[in-house]
Amino acid sequence: MSIMKRMGLIFRSKANKALDRAEDPRETLDYSYQKQLELLQKVRRGVADVATSRKRIELQLNQMEQQSTKLQGQAQKALSMGREDLAREALTRRSGLQQQVESLQQQHAALQGEEEKLTMASQRLQAKVESFRTRKETLKATYTAAEAQTKIGEAFSGISEEMSDVGLAVQRAEDKTAQMQARSGAIDELISSGALEDVSVPGGGEDDISRELDAMSSDDDVELELARMRQQVEGSGEAPKALDSQAEAGASAEQPQSKSEEEQA
Repeated sequence: MSIMKRMGLIFRSKANKALDRAEDPRETLDYSYQKQLELLQKVRRGVADVATSRKRIELQLNQMEQQSTKLQGQAQKALSMGREDLAREALTRRSGLQQQVESLQQQHAALQGEEEKLTMASQRLQAKVESFRTRKETLKATYTAAEAQTKIGEAFSGISEEMSDVGLAVQRAEDKTAQMQARSGAIDELISSGALEDVSVPGGGEDDISRELDAMSSDDDVELELARMRQQVEGSGEAPKALDSQAEAGASAEQPQSKSEEEQA
C-alpha cells in the first residue's frame, strides 16, 4: 500500500469516527422523515398533474364530440337540400375528427390508468410515512431515555466528565485536609516534646536546661510536701498512744488497793 493510500485511509477513518461521534440518531430520524414527506408531496403533485391532464383531455373530447355531432347534422341538412358535395365534406371532416377523438380516448385511458397507479402509490407511501413517523417517535423516546439513564449511571459511578472533575476536586480536598491534620499533629508532638517552642505561652522562650531545672524543683517541692504530710500523720498517731499509757497506769494503781481491802476484811 502506497503512502497516499494509507493517508487517505487514515483520513477517512478519522473523519468517519468524528462524524459518528457528532451524529445524533434523533436528528437523522427527523431528517429521514422529512425526506419521505417531500417524496410523498412529489407523488401527490404528480397525481394532481396527471388528473389535470386527464381532465383537459376529457374537455377536448367533449368539444370534439359536439363538433362531430354538429358535422353529422350539417351533412344531413346538406343532403336534404341536394348539396351532396357539402354533405360529403361534412362527413369527411367528421371522419378526421373521429380519428382524433379515438386518439384522445386512448390517451385518456392511459392517463386514467397512470392516475390510478399514482393514487395507489401515494396511499401506500403515505401509510409507510405514517408508520415510519410512529417508529421514529418511539426510537427517539427510547434513545432519549437510554441517554438519560446512561448519564445518571455515569453520574452515580463518577465516570462522567463533570463528575470526574468533581471527584478529583474532592480527592484533592481530602488529601489537603489529611496533610494539614498530619502537620498539626506533628507540630503538637514537637511542642510537647520540647523540640519546638510555644511562643503563645509566657516564658515559652526558655531553653531546655531551664525547663529541666524547673521540673527538678517541682519534684523537690512534691517530695517536701509529702514529708510534711507524713509528719502530720505520725504526729496524729502519737496522741492516742499517750492516752493508752495513762489508762494502763490508772489500772495498775487500783489493783494494789483492792488487794489491801481484801486483807483487812
